[in-house]
Amino acid sequence: MQDYQLPAMARFAEAGFLQTMITRKRSKTSLASLPTVTEAPTIGFPVVAIGASAGGLDPIVAFLTHVPPESGIAYVVIQHLDPTQKALLPELLQRATSIPVTEITHQTALRPNHIYVIPSNADLGLSKGRFLLSEPLQLRGHRLPINAFLESLAAELGELAVGVILSGMGSDGTRGLQAIKQAGGLTLAQHPDTAKFDMMPQSAIAADAVDLVDFPDKMPEKIVSYLFRSSFLELPGREPSGRNALQEIVALLSEHTGNSFSDYKINTVLRRIERRMSLYQMTSMEEYIPYLRNNPAEIDLLFKELLIGVTNFFRDPKVWEYLKMVVLPQMLAAHPDGRAFKAWIPACSTGEEAYSLAMVFHEVVAGSNPPAKYSLQIFATDLSADAIDRARQGRFPPTISSDVSAERLERFFLQDKNDYLVRKEIRNMIIFAQQNIISDPPFTKLDILCCRNLLIYLNAKLQQRLIPLFHYALNRDGVLLLGSADTPGHFSDLFSPLTTSTRLYRRLDNLARQRLLTYFPTKVSSATPPTPSDTREVSMPGKIQSHVEQLLLQKYSPAAVLLNQDGDILYINGRTGAFLEPAAGKANWNIHAMAREGLRYELASLIKQALQSESVVRLKGLVVKDHLGQSLGVDLSAEALSQPESLRGMVFVTFSSVPLVAEARRGRSPNPKVLELEQQLIQARNEIQAVRDEMQTSREELKSANEELQSTNEELQSANEELTTSKEEMQSLNEELYTVNAELQSKVDDLSLVNSDMKNLLNSTDIATIFLDSDLRIRRFTAPATQIYKLIQTDLRRPLSDIVNDLAYPNLEADALEVIRSLVFCERQVQTKNGRWYNVRIMPYRTVENVIDGVVVTFINITESKVLEAQLRQIQSGAAAAGNSGENVS
Repeated sequence: MQDYQLPAMARFAEAGFLQTMITRKRSKTSLASLPTVTEAPTIGFPVVAIGASAGGLDPIVAFLTHVPPESGIAYVVIQHLDPTQKALLPELLQRATSIPVTEITHQTALRPNHIYVIPSNADLGLSKGRFLLSEPLQLRGHRLPINAFLESLAAELGELAVGVILSGMGSDGTRGLQAIKQAGGLTLAQHPDTAKFDMMPQSAIAADAVDLVDFPDKMPEKIVSYLFRSSFLELPGREPSGRNALQEIVALLSEHTGNSFSDYKINTVLRRIERRMSLYQMTSMEEYIPYLRNNPAEIDLLFKELLIGVTNFFRDPKVWEYLKMVVLPQMLAAHPDGRAFKAWIPACSTGEEAYSLAMVFHEVVAGSNPPAKYSLQIFATDLSADAIDRARQGRFPPTISSDVSAERLERFFLQDKNDYLVRKEIRNMIIFAQQNIISDPPFTKLDILCCRNLLIYLNAKLQQRLIPLFHYALNRDGVLLLGSADTPGHFSDLFSPLTTSTRLYRRLDNLARQRLLTYFPTKVSSATPPTPSDTREVSMPGKIQSHVEQLLLQKYSPAAVLLNQDGDILYINGRTGAFLEPAAGKANWNIHAMAREGLRYELASLIKQALQSESVVRLKGLVVKDHLGQSLGVDLSAEALSQPESLRGMVFVTFSSVPLVAEARRGRSPNPKVLELEQQLIQARNEIQAVRDEMQTSREELKSANEELQSTNEELQSANEELTTSKEEMQSLNEELYTVNAELQSKVDDLSLVNSDMKNLLNSTDIATIFLDSDLRIRRFTAPATQIYKLIQTDLRRPLSDIVNDLAYPNLEADALEVIRSLVFCERQVQTKNGRWYNVRIMPYRTVENVIDGVVVTFINITESKVLEAQLRQIQSGAAAAGNSGENVS
């Protein structure tokens, strides 16, 4: 991380550079990839939201202590506070920073270079640059004020939002960080090892919602550096990165992950790439490409960044209510005798939408009268293997209670410690699988297809391919559910909208447009189709020899193909037309798609055996029909190549034509038709035997897996017992903490009482007193001191030398420093500009531990004494003068 220069940053903020650059960037950046942001934000500066709970005061103070005073950023602190107690947080935080700290009130305008603190008994939101306070639905329990504000901040500011999660118990803040990350903002979490309670940071990190994990005192520097160097603060005149660099990054992603992003919207890909670059303070894609090449883990992180996997239960409640009340009951009514329905949810992320559909269907079936046999098989797919793994677990944090009603939580979930676990009857309705909707074949014969907020990330060309594909995958009168920003586009005659307020469509049978399905995803070879070898003219006497060699290769060498391990054809030798034919549709150079009938299954088994063996594997006596329908005998051989190095790992397959020969049988003449049938029977028996062998192998593997699962189950039971013990210990610790908290509250009350007594004592003495720390900054003062120094309440922690005063005492600061050094008090009589006199006494300030921590300056008004002294001297002078005059007369 490169260091930023604070003075330069302050100059830019003072000059309005930050707001100007952000406005410039926002005017030229498409927000197509941010469906949750419905209008441009009214705030033109970044806002950092800091969420914390138990043990959060120390990291908050550490964070704010290192915040630059003129960063041009606003900071909002959302702390879990006791709603029955007056919050002291603003006063505590003001001691740690010179930036103004204020408690939020309703409709307070948000301003940069300020710190705002949430009140103790309110929920907080943000709209059009102003804070919105609302009464909490409940005082305690599942209050999630951090999530609520972070989601509001993401919707209001988009990429200018920054979320920080510090120490705390529970999982509040995780969903809020996900919303900020989806909107393009920056998310940070405290390093769990440094947090007193690491559950909140751990929850956010486990949900892949955090960009940076760091120590609280280092976060401000990285936030300012990120915002200052981020692409939406580009300097005018800076040239954008070239298209070649973008293509190279997309190629690296495709090579490393096997998934291409060439059909994604360029703006979406650029925004995510620039976001990763900003985290590393890189200013160009040419600088980022070598970093990607040298760090495969960064390619994985960029891949996850491009898969914007943000979802939640029952998103858009009106859609799910319409499904439950209208669509699903109509589907059941159309099949009164019962039916097994099928649904497909591509881009399912962590599975919330799939589980929502399963729960709604279960509720509808339970309420059907008379009860019939209905079932729903849901296929939920996603490109991210991590998201699919989390979806399969069916484990969700307590924060889902804000989206799932208490009735559904009770009915469809089990509470496992602090998490919710989906019940088995709902989990069994769903099959989760990794799939690329762009290149993998779709599920077909569907009754429901739910594809929400995916099309907005794809370019128009791919959208025009997928909508007819969805039409093909659905049954007649099937239902298509799209996201709030998706439409069928030019294919409105294929789908009919069910309502105007939801994105629910019913499939129409339009025979005139059946020809539209020109795109059907399938595995296509990534290898370049073989091209004829270049012929070379040999101008030497060896020309005859070359022709002879070519003739021998054409007439006597067997037909053969060179394959990679996936079966893609890399090279063809000889005439293979009798054994292979191009598959209909899009060009596909995979041997499994091109093999003629009679060879397809045998080739798959043969290639598998060859890859597992070091010798040549042969298969004889096969029968295949050529393009004329005639039967041919075929012998196959396959060999996995190890030499030369360039061909290592490839498979060489040869085809040999052989005559159909019948076995010698008494009393039977060789009939060609009988020979063919006998050959096919032998071939079928061989296939059955191969299938039996494979089934036996699979059975053994399943048996081994079952034993491993039993062992894992025993380990989990042991772990569960340990967790139960830990839970009891935590409950005991929690009770102790409550006791400590009560004692602390008592101490705070005593301290408040003593503080009140001290304040009344100081005011009752009517002596001007100023308490200064070791740096001569004002710590406290009494009311009479304002008659000498022009002090107001906000002058606390300011240097005494900055305050205007009426004393003719320029050496007061020097005398105070000398008292701190020598510990000897100093006392002087000083006159003011208006003629008053004070006895100024400077004494060391001693703490309870007998540590010198500043000085106490008292001002005692001695004006009357000085006046009397002057009068007395005048009287004495007059008496002396009179005595001298008498002596002269005598």
